[in-house]
Amino acid sequence: MRIYTRKGDDGSTGLFHGGRVNKDDTGPEAYGAVDEAVSALGAVRASTSDPLAAAILAVQRDLFVVAAELATGAEQRSKLIAGVSLTTAAMVASLEARIDDVVAGAALPTEFVVPGGSAVASGLDVARTTVRRAERRALSHMRAVGIEDSQVVPYLNRLADYLYALARSEEAAWDSSKE
Repeated sequence: MRIYTRKGDDGSTGLFHGGRVNKDDTGPEAYGAVDEAVSALGAVRASTSDPLAAAILAVQRDLFVVAAELATGAEQRSKLIAGVSLTTAAMVASLEARIDDVVAGAALPTEFVVPGGSAVASGLDVARTTVRRAERRALSHMRAVGIEDSQVVPYLNRLADYLYALARSEEAAWDSSKE
């Protein structure tokens, strides 16, 4: 099996559940940014250990659900499966619970943070900013195709908050290990 198909040489890409769009359309822009976030998180996961690595892997798997939804044409949304290819309110609520757990263990700063407190925290900050870009692209896509009932944007919004909390928690752990 070859990895190349040549189908995209004309500047188009295939959608989940069929159809083709231009590679620079709002959907591929959005799920491409989600893919970047998955990769950024993979770099962080490779440089840390459990329980953080397991938490990151869970988020990466959730992001595949988000990307599947974004890669589906509006006319095919009825084929999406909750939690598999359709982002759910339960996924958003799960992130909120995880944020609360992290914040309960480490107070958040009250002023602007300059990333770089530790390698892992910096990686989480890079992933966070990538997720924010994905959030903006997803919002543009949802508006462009007229989808109003999706949980993609709330999920990405909470995910950026979660990554911020994780980064600050990692910095606090790193700072205390130097004492």
